[in-house]
Amino acid sequence: MRRPFMTHPDQLASLDGQQYLVLRPTGPVSAAYRHVQGELLAHVPTGTKHPHTEHVTLRGFFEPERRVEVAALVRDWAAAQHPIEIIADAIDVFPAPWQIVITRLARTPSLVSAYASLTDAVARTDFRRLDELPLDDWIFHLSVVYGKTLEPAAWTELEQASRRDLTARPSCIAADVELVWYEDGREHAEVIPLG
Repeated sequence: MRRPFMTHPDQLASLDGQQYLVLRPTGPVSAAYRHVQGELLAHVPTGTKHPHTEHVTLRGFFEPERRVEVAALVRDWAAAQHPIEIIADAIDVFPAPWQIVITRLARTPSLVSAYASLTDAVARTDFRRLDELPLDDWIFHLSVVYGKTLEPAAWTELEQASRRDLTARPSCIAADVELVWYEDGREHAEVIPLG
């Protein structure tokens, strides 16, 4: 059974009308992520928001009326895209104003190439993109805990307790992507094979 990425009703409502292209890490990357997330959630107030499942976001869209067209573009892109190597480098943070603990990923050749080719494909459209940055500015990551609602002292403590290198550098290969969309307070997804 597919494990959803987001489950909190507030998060689902805030994402309504949006679509995301994501990678779902497996094996050692997934295990390391869940270990760190469990450890950190034990030290923050109950109810602190976080992803329900680990994922690498490659692109976000706001196209509630053109979801079928977005899906067609993603399928065409995925057909030409080779599997993608994901390597976890460190536990890090996006500081204020975002206040998110992340698992920072290595810029593997396949991950960088995938982002670049997707940028080229999307640039030929007028789709509304969310939080898009140039390749050189994008930090590949898995969001672990959303700390924006924490009191300043609690965020500072979480930030300091979180940061560390991952000496084992867990890795996996993603052989597919998921196009995830949010509608009427629910998460939907299509799994699309690469290559």
